[in-house]
Amino acid sequence: MVKNKKFITCDGNYAASHVAYMFSEVAAIYPITPSSNMAENIDEWAASGRKNIFGETVKVEEMQSEAGAAGAVHGSLQAGALTSTFTASQGLLLMIPNMYKISGELLPGVFHVSARSLAAQALSIFGDHSDVMSARQTGFAMLATGSVQEVMDLAGVAHLASIESRIPFLHFFDGFRTSHEIQKIEAIDQDELAKLVDRDALQKFRDNALNPEHPVTRGTAQNPDIYFQSREASNSFYDAVPDMVAGYMDKISEITGRKYRPFDYYGAEDAEHVVVAMGSVTDTIKETVDYMNAQGEKVGLIAVHLYRPFSAKYFFEAFPKSAKRIAVLDRTKEPGANGNPLYLDIRDLFYGKEDAPIVVGGRYGLSSKDTTPAQIVSVFENLKMNEPKNDFTVGIVDDVTFKSLPLKPEIDLAPKGTFAGKFYGLGSDGTVGANKNSIKIIGENTDKSAQAYFAYDSKKSGGITISHLRFGDEVIRSPYLVNTPDFVACHVPSYLGKYDMLKGLKKGGTFLLNSIWDEEETKNKIPADMKKYMAENDINFYIINATKIAQEIGLGNRTNTIMQSAFFKIAEVIPYDQAVEEMKKFIVKSFARKGEDIVNMNFKAVEEGGNVTKIEVPADWTKAQPEAASNG
Repeated sequence: MVKNKKFITCDGNYAASHVAYMFSEVAAIYPITPSSNMAENIDEWAASGRKNIFGETVKVEEMQSEAGAAGAVHGSLQAGALTSTFTASQGLLLMIPNMYKISGELLPGVFHVSARSLAAQALSIFGDHSDVMSARQTGFAMLATGSVQEVMDLAGVAHLASIESRIPFLHFFDGFRTSHEIQKIEAIDQDELAKLVDRDALQKFRDNALNPEHPVTRGTAQNPDIYFQSREASNSFYDAVPDMVAGYMDKISEITGRKYRPFDYYGAEDAEHVVVAMGSVTDTIKETVDYMNAQGEKVGLIAVHLYRPFSAKYFFEAFPKSAKRIAVLDRTKEPGANGNPLYLDIRDLFYGKEDAPIVVGGRYGLSSKDTTPAQIVSVFENLKMNEPKNDFTVGIVDDVTFKSLPLKPEIDLAPKGTFAGKFYGLGSDGTVGANKNSIKIIGENTDKSAQAYFAYDSKKSGGITISHLRFGDEVIRSPYLVNTPDFVACHVPSYLGKYDMLKGLKKGGTFLLNSIWDEEETKNKIPADMKKYMAENDINFYIINATKIAQEIGLGNRTNTIMQSAFFKIAEVIPYDQAVEEMKKFIVKSFARKGEDIVNMNFKAVEEGGNVTKIEVPADWTKAQPEAASNG
C-alpha cells in the first residue's frame, strides 16, 4: 500500500502532466482544448525549476502547430531524449504522419491525449474517442484510463513500458469528463516510480541516438524487395508489450494497493451478461453493476486499459466463463463500417469458437453526451431480449433510423451520505473558480471524497455554466452530471423561468437564489412551476442579494465569492468559521499579486456571504398554476 499517503485534489490533466513531467526530458507542445492544461502545467513547472526523475528540468518547446510539435518529438527522440507531447482531436490527426515514423523507428515517446470529438457535421470541443480511434493503426500502443485516480496510477505505465519495449505509447482519457473533472485522489511518489525505470533499456535508447561521432543512415526509402520484410520485423517488439504492461501494472498495484490488469473484470463471478467498455463510463457501469447484482442479477464489466496491442490472452484472463451475452460500448462512430472498433475487436476474439456468447455493439456518449446509470441499465436489459439489438445507440432518441435503446427514468446510485450540488452561473462570472476552490477546501480539510465537474456552453465566456459538486464518506465514482441534487444555487437571477433548475432536487433539499429583489418581490418573481415544486417537495428556500453586495464592495458583477460563502453557511459541510478561514486563504493565494485592495474586497465578500435570508415557502404554492405556453 501507499506509504505516507498523500492526497491531492486535482483534475485528470493535472494527474497526467504530473506523471509525464517525471519521465520527460523534453516536451514539445501546442495547445488545443481540452488538453491545453497539461502543456501549461509542464511549462509552469519547468519555469519554476521542478526536477524530473533524472534530476533535470524539462526542456519545453512550444511549436507553431500540432504537426510541428509531433515533428519536434520525433527529432528529439532520435537525439536520445525522452520526449512527450499533449494533444486532442484535430491536433492528434495532424500528428499522425510523424506517429508512423516514431513507431516505425521504435522510439519510446509518449503522447497524452484528452480524447475529443472530431469536427464532422459540426465542430465540437467535447469528449469522445473519435480522435484516438483514428490513430489506432499508427503502431502506437494505446493505454486507456477511466478516472482521475487511474490517470495518476497508470500514466507512468505508458512511460515505463515504452522505455522497455521501444514502442511509443498513446495514453488517453476522456476529454472534459476526466481531463477537467476534479477529484480527491492519492498521488504517487516520484521516487517510487523512478525505481521502476529499466535503466539498461534506457541506456540502449541513449546509445542509439543520432550522434556525429558515430554517424548512421536513417529515414531511407525502401523498395519492394525489402519494405514488407522490415515492416514485419517489428512483430516481436509488439508481441512483448502486453506482458510488459501487465508487469508494470503489478508493480503499480504494489505501490498503490489498487489492482490493475490490461483488462479489469468487475462484477459477479458467475455473470451471464457482460459489458465491455473503456474510459470514464467504466465507473458508471461499476455503480450500475453493483445496483443490479444487489437485485439478484448476474452482470459484470470488462474495463479495457491496454487497447493496442490487443491481447486475447489478457482479455480471456478477465472474461468470466459463465458469460452468455456481451454488449460492447464504443464512444465513436465510424459511418459505413460493419461495427465500431472495440466491438469488432471483441467479436473477432470469439470467431469460430464453440458455444461463443452473443456479441452486440453500440455507441454512447459522443461529444460528452452524458451517460448515466439508467442508460447502462437499458444496455443490460437489451441483452436480456430474445434478439438483442445490435448497432444500437444509448442516451439519445433516434427517431430517424430507430437504433436507440429506450430511455429510462434516472436512478440515484450515490452511496448513502453523498452530498450533491448544482450551481448555475455565467461564463467568466467566477462561479466555476469559486466552486473549484470549494471542492479543494472540502477535500483538503475533511476525510471526505470530493468530485467537481463543470459543464460549459461552447461560448465559455458569457455562456451558461453549471457546476456539479459531490462529496461523501465513500469514494465517488459517478462520472456523469448531478441529476438528483441535495442543493441547487442560481447565481444569475435572469435564469428564473429559462432553465428547469429544480429538476431532480431531492425532497427536503435546498434552493439558494441570488435575488436582486426583496423577500416579497422575490416571491412574486418565482415562476409558478418552481413555486409548486418547492411547496410539494419541502424545499428550503434561501436568498441573498449578491449582485448588490458585489457592487457596493467594488467587485462589479463578480458575485462568486459571496455565493460561495452563502453555500458554506447553508450547507454546513464543514463548520462555517473554518470555511471562512479557508476561503480567505484561497483569496490570498488567488489575488495577492493583484494588490491588498482586491484581497480585502474579497475578504469582505466572504463575510457578507453569510447573511442569507430564509424564505418560508407558503403552503398555498402547491396550488400555483404554470402559465400556458404562448402560441404567439
